[in-house]
Amino acid sequence: MNIHEYQAKDILRAAGVPIPPGEIAHTAEEAEAIATKIGGMVVVKAQVHAGGRGKAGGVKLAKTPAEAKEIASKILGMQIKGLTVYTVLVTAAADIASEAYVGIILDRATKKPVFMVSPAGGIDIEEVAASTPEKILKLPVDTRYGLQPYQASELGFFLFDDVKKVRAASKIMMALYDTFMKNGCSLAEINPLVVTPAGEVVALDAKMSIDDNELDRHPELAALRDETAEEHSEVEARNANLTFIKLDGDVGCVVNGAGLAMATMDLVKYYGGSPANFLDIGGSSNPEKVVNALKIITEDPSVKVILFNIFGGITRTDDVANGIVTATKANPLKIPIVIRLTGTNEEIAMKILTENGFTASSDMDEAVMKAVELAKGGKAA
Repeated sequence: MNIHEYQAKDILRAAGVPIPPGEIAHTAEEAEAIATKIGGMVVVKAQVHAGGRGKAGGVKLAKTPAEAKEIASKILGMQIKGLTVYTVLVTAAADIASEAYVGIILDRATKKPVFMVSPAGGIDIEEVAASTPEKILKLPVDTRYGLQPYQASELGFFLFDDVKKVRAASKIMMALYDTFMKNGCSLAEINPLVVTPAGEVVALDAKMSIDDNELDRHPELAALRDETAEEHSEVEARNANLTFIKLDGDVGCVVNGAGLAMATMDLVKYYGGSPANFLDIGGSSNPEKVVNALKIITEDPSVKVILFNIFGGITRTDDVANGIVTATKANPLKIPIVIRLTGTNEEIAMKILTENGFTASSDMDEAVMKAVELAKGGKAA
């Protein structure tokens, strides 16, 4: 679960990280009032779960409250990567002498949280990694002991030469690590971590992603979820107890089991196609899940073909077949569907599909190749 910048800042501010004052506004008038309260120049920042806000015109400097009102009126309601801006953060502007990057990500290879720091802040860390990897220092942290002060100092000296700045940055990184662990984060970053002309080290931006598995233990974090800032299809899937991630391809995949879903997407790529999503209906035998899955996929205009790949263990293939029939009767498909079913009650499932005008295969490669061909505008064999 992603949270907004202002929410991440509130959490980090409570942990002792120095952050300029700021408040959120939902109207231009509110933005003007907040700018008046803060005084001086402010920055008006769109609050959406999307990168590139600045490039899209969602981050602007305002010299006066009246200008903050004018800027907020333009940002509120604008679209950034398909997401509508409903909230802006109005925060005090800071003079910047230098910018750095500080972040922690959960690394599944080392099975540890890994600190990444770079003196090249203010830009995407992916750009730094691609063009100047020598400007990134990585440090895996042993969670039995946590981030040690000497490690924080090592990271700090990679960013700054001045001992005073190193100490300030080290203190911020200790707080960031504690926040990462206490809140069950999969990502926590400050970009940029700036040094002001007066020598102060301050966090100007913050990003935080919470592991969904932690939300039951942290209801206060679950309450921060903003469904208006998420992909509509992902919200629908979550409410239907489906595991769904939207991708950029055109082959809509409906699969049971995460491992099979990954294998299916790999096979789609292998045969020259591109998956439009990861969608796992899980192991339960519930036709309603299939109905919901089809509804979500068919709402995506980029999907040119639907691929069902079901391996029946706990999941009964006849329940999946009934779900397909029910869903397509209620909402007839306008794009082709390719079905692969094998396993529990396979013969019954095949009979149900045949009686309702569908064809199905038990061969995974055959089904994937057919789906890729259809997505490319070919004809099914």
